[in-house]
Amino acid sequence: MNPLEERARAIQAHGNLPRHVAVIMDGNGRWAERRGQPRIFGHRAGMKSVRAVIEAAGDLGIEALTLYAFSKENWKRPPAEVDALMGLLRRYMKSEREELIERGARIEAIGDLDQLGGAARAELDRLIEATAHCDRLRVTLALSYGGRAEIVEAARRIARAAVAGNLDPQSLDEPAFARFLYSPDLPDPDLLVRTSGEMRISNFLLWQIAYAELYVTETLWPDFGREAFFEAIEDYQSRERRFGRVMA
Repeated sequence: MNPLEERARAIQAHGNLPRHVAVIMDGNGRWAERRGQPRIFGHRAGMKSVRAVIEAAGDLGIEALTLYAFSKENWKRPPAEVDALMGLLRRYMKSEREELIERGARIEAIGDLDQLGGAARAELDRLIEATAHCDRLRVTLALSYGGRAEIVEAARRIARAAVAGNLDPQSLDEPAFARFLYSPDLPDPDLLVRTSGEMRISNFLLWQIAYAELYVTETLWPDFGREAFFEAIEDYQSRERRFGRVMA
C-alpha cells in the first residue's frame, strides 16, 4: 500500500467525512502565465485536477462533489478564450465518459444551461444520460452558473406558483424556498474549497453554503491533486461545526 492509500484509509477511519464538497477551481490562468503559456494551457492542465479530485472523493466515500466549472461572469471573457473553454469542456466530457462510468460517478449540471453552445449542451446531455445509473459519487458541474441568478430564478418560480394558486406565500419558509433552487435534493455543502488563495466566494452557491466550512489554499488549481484534496478533508475533520449553537 502506498502512502496516499494509507492516508485515504486513515481519513476514512477517522470518520466525520463531509457528505458534500464544493470546489471553486481557480488559478488556471495564473498557472499558465507563470510558465509563459496562454491561459488555455492552464485550463487544459486543470482538467487533470478534475479527474484527480473526482477519484479522491469517490475513494473516500464522499457522497457529492460540486465543481464550479464556468460562471455566468465568465461569458465576459475574450471570445477566443470562451470558445476554447467550450471546446475543452466538450472534449473532456467525451473523453472522460467511460472513466466516469467505471468510477460510478453520476454527472449532473446546474446553471443557465441554455446559454451553452449547441455542441457543448449536446455533449453534456449525453454525459448526463450515460452516467444516470451511477451511484457511487454524485458530481454536479456548475456551468454558466451564478448564485444570485439561481436565487432570482427561484423567486420567479415561487411567484409563478403563487399566481397560479399552487403556493400560499404565508407558507413559504426556508425549506420550501430551497425546493425551488436548481438542485433541491442535493444536500448543502459541508465544505467549500477554494484554490489560488483568493478570499472570496465568487457568487457560488450563495444560499447553500450558509453553514459550510471554508478552506482556502494558495495552491493553483492545476497543482491541486489527490494529496491536496486529502489535506482539505483532514482540515475539515479537525473542526467543530456548531451551526450557531454553543457546544456543551
